[in-house]
Amino acid sequence: MTQNFGHRAKEETFAADVNNSPFFQKDPLNFINIMGQDQLSTLENTSLLDIFLSSGHIVEPHYHQNAAELVYCIAGAAAISILNPNTKRMMNYNVTPGQVVNIPRGWWHYEIATANHTHLLAIFDAPKPEVILGSDILAITPADAMAYTYGVSEHQWKQATTNVKPSTYIGPTTSGHH
Repeated sequence: MTQNFGHRAKEETFAADVNNSPFFQKDPLNFINIMGQDQLSTLENTSLLDIFLSSGHIVEPHYHQNAAELVYCIAGAAAISILNPNTKRMMNYNVTPGQVVNIPRGWWHYEIATANHTHLLAIFDAPKPEVILGSDILAITPADAMAYTYGVSEHQWKQATTNVKPSTYIGPTTSGHH
């Protein structure tokens, strides 16, 4: 006989609907759904983000410290940019349906839809990918530290980053582009 010491075993799940797993929504045309161990308990070293973007919308610059990412274009078109930390150069890839871009673990990157109704699938080699967002770095790091580091006044830094909101995920945050 097995004794249960107040711990209830989590029910194993083998199927789920990613359409019922919202992660982030900017508006009805720009949103991200998620599928990981929290949604599908039997996943081991895989998870995904199901990304929908309209033209000109961006998944903000970010990196995943614990996962590599394979971005697959299902519909529409996108420009995917990756900062190669070894060469300090941006690598830019334009993808259309059926094309993929591999983003190594820890590499700074972003995706911009270049067509309406863009649908990207981001597949990770981790059950729960962690993320560091550019908006979080800019909004949370104290303005005096950034100003001192980059040789600008604190006022200039605050003014330049006044519209940066933590955890933006999908931009632009306003209807206008800069």
